[in-house]
Amino acid sequence: MARRLDDRDYRILRILRRDSRTPYTVIARELGISEVAARKRVLRLIRDGVIRRFTIDYSAPGEFKAIILVKTLPQTRVPEVSKRLVMIDGVEAVYEVTGEYDIIVIASARSVDEINDYVDKIRSTSGVASTNTLIILRTWTP
Repeated sequence: MARRLDDRDYRILRILRRDSRTPYTVIARELGISEVAARKRVLRLIRDGVIRRFTIDYSAPGEFKAIILVKTLPQTRVPEVSKRLVMIDGVEAVYEVTGEYDIIVIASARSVDEINDYVDKIRSTSGVASTNTLIILRTWTP
């Protein structure tokens, strides 16, 4: 990252997290700056790698989401395991974390059986010691 973020940058990120399709005019109005200034700030956040991608957050009927907590073997490099896990079909995100578990995997599927297949693939990944799976029942977003 080329430079530190200021309050306006963080406000832009919060706005785009709520709705990544927010027009520059709305961002500008909320920040009290011109549309050109808002556009330049967003483009700089993209260029600097702060914003890596724009995506959608959805809830489809009949779809299940799960959080899969992963412990790695002590001698295993966690980033190497993460790189393998993110390639599994159905995996939406992989986070390396502190605490009892080393990795959190977010996955979505059309059935619990499909989630179970993902868990089996994760457990068979080299360097994985154990998993704990949580099915998401309801999501609340700001």
